[in-house]
Amino acid sequence: MNGRIELRRRRWHHREGSVTPMDPLVELTEATVSLGVRELCCRLNGGATSFDKAAADLDRAAQVKLSGELLRQVVEAEGKQVLALTQEGEIDAGWRARDAVSPGGRSRVYHGTDGVMIPAVTEQEKRKRRQRVRAKRQRRGRRCKPLPSMKRGADQAYKEFKIVTFYDQALTHRLVSATQGNHEAAGRLMRRDANRLRLWEAQERIGNVDGAVWIRNQIHKRRLGLTALGLDFYHLSEHVHEVGRAIDGDSPDSGDSWAGELLHTVKHEGYDAFWERLTDKRSHLRSRSKRWTVDQLMHYVAERRDMICYPEFLAHGWRIGSGPTESMCKQLPHRLKGSGMRWDRDNAEAVMALEALQQSHQWPQYWATAAVFMN
Repeated sequence: MNGRIELRRRRWHHREGSVTPMDPLVELTEATVSLGVRELCCRLNGGATSFDKAAADLDRAAQVKLSGELLRQVVEAEGKQVLALTQEGEIDAGWRARDAVSPGGRSRVYHGTDGVMIPAVTEQEKRKRRQRVRAKRQRRGRRCKPLPSMKRGADQAYKEFKIVTFYDQALTHRLVSATQGNHEAAGRLMRRDANRLRLWEAQERIGNVDGAVWIRNQIHKRRLGLTALGLDFYHLSEHVHEVGRAIDGDSPDSGDSWAGELLHTVKHEGYDAFWERLTDKRSHLRSRSKRWTVDQLMHYVAERRDMICYPEFLAHGWRIGSGPTESMCKQLPHRLKGSGMRWDRDNAEAVMALEALQQSHQWPQYWATAAVFMN
């Protein structure tokens, strides 16, 4: 980890050829950056605000000097290797669905999926960057190696990434994955990770998701075999409070009070009582715009009626919120959302893969066997 290693190689020769016993070891050590330094780069980058900052921390902490650019290459290459090995099934999840035993003694696994927005480098920004680099080279007045071919930029400043999670009641077991792909790619992640955990072995398989239609469609399409699928209570409460503020705009406290009572009703009495209170509220509104606002909420919950079953969830001791999934939606892209940051989608996915490795408690396992993966 700390500096260079000198090796003396002895070559044995005979008439049929020659052999150098040291070569297998040399193949592991001849890389520009050793395994130990690569792990340090990835660790320090996870908590840094830039690659230059991570390189400075590496120099200070381990007396290893790398440029910010080389550290960036190391981190992104490692993340892409993690993605490849995970896809090939070389990195074990470390737990199975049957291991996720709840306080009641039954095995229980939760599933959540959501999307996050990541700042991306657009095609226009890439061309401007390339022009600045060329101008800088011309001012330097020295002959330089040709620039590598330019990767294609994004068509928008932000692109959505999908995050898929599986976890147990106590949050001691967790499996997290992320993809730059569309909803179909997220569905494939659901199926892949469910197979890795042998999800069907859990006695209770609970989904907690927001109201996005694509999530429900992929859960059914990939045949996850969930025991129950619930609408995240926090997402419903956001819609209810928004309507409460819209219909009682002159008195916010009154709107919040009505929303709180309505949410208490749906949480403890169920969908039918909740619907009755909504229709009663609408019947007393004279404003067409306010009735339209309530209508929007009624359409939203009617389309998700089978997911609004909080009394049943609470009776079984199941979670009614997707907090663990929302937490991963903050943790995984944390390194990607600093001021002024823009990313190529494949590099952003690689950095998120390293954080997913950490959040899935697979970090020690991966680095303990990374040398084997190199071969």
